[in-house]
Amino acid sequence: MSRDKASTMDGDLQKVFGKPVLELYEAAADHDAAPALARVLELRSFLALTEEQVARVRDRVHADMDPDRDTDELSAVKLRFDALWLDAALEARGAYRAALGELLRTMPPPAQQARPVRTAQLGATATLPPSAAPAPQRAGAARARRP
Repeated sequence: MSRDKASTMDGDLQKVFGKPVLELYEAAADHDAAPALARVLELRSFLALTEEQVARVRDRVHADMDPDRDTDELSAVKLRFDALWLDAALEARGAYRAALGELLRTMPPPAQQARPVRTAQLGATATLPPSAAPAPQRAGAARARRP
């Protein structure tokens, strides 16, 4: 998980849950934690990892394009590959941000989130009245057509 890496949505998480992200990860480890919290933190981890990928590609392109660098070292193929990689990482970042934002908007407030409750399941038995007896085998069968 990317719990130690910051993400651009950490402030939103702290506003919604009222705790820093590291404390949210600790709370999610509790067996009574709401499933929604685990989903939020999973998306947040994916987002943090994707944002790290975006930053790595950006930094690599910046280093390759440094004005002091020898132009004989430039590679159009490498730059095209980095552009494709950056495009994919930015698209994933946008998707994770949208999904996390939607989840934060639609989930119940943390104080109202349902906790798993263990209950004993009661079984019910019933006897059908005699009028509900099974229908005869030919009931509902199609009638033969008359000429």
